[in-house]
Amino acid sequence: MTQETLQTEFEFTLPEGYVDDEGTLHKEGRMRRATAADEIQPLNNPRVQSNSSYLTVVLLARTVTDLGSLETIDEEVIQNLFVSDLEYLQTMYERVNNGGVNAVDTVCPDCGEQFAVEVETGAHLADPSSGNAETGMTPAGANVDTQSRDISTVSDTGDSPTEEDVDTGNQPE
Repeated sequence: MTQETLQTEFEFTLPEGYVDDEGTLHKEGRMRRATAADEIQPLNNPRVQSNSSYLTVVLLARTVTDLGSLETIDEEVIQNLFVSDLEYLQTMYERVNNGGVNAVDTVCPDCGEQFAVEVETGAHLADPSSGNAETGMTPAGANVDTQSRDISTVSDTGDSPTEEDVDTGNQPE
């Protein structure tokens, strides 16, 4: 059996950046992959229950682990991001939690070759004709479900988390 390393944290650079109360701009950060608890526990949050759009804020506050020199990343920080930064992080969340990599599929404009590139570095990741599971890419013409999950629409299944549920990630204060 081969040992594969599972990447659980991903670096990012926000398009605009978060400006704190002292006027410091924070653009570089890290996001970790979400756990089941990250998606279940916020459903009991009264703000999420009254406004389902707030779920995005709670999920990102739990999974963004670093942002510049900030000591904590909480719901207030996420709420005060520029819309372009919030959209960037939401898209990144969907990529890393659905595909396991922070990569996007692209096509060479000159030769038409399909391949994946890592978002932060632009590194060429795989040949799609090989069906590389690491990037989530499949051979051209393969019939696959490419639907991605929208984190703003995670719904409650009626099951409430208990005290025994694992409590992980950045927790809102």
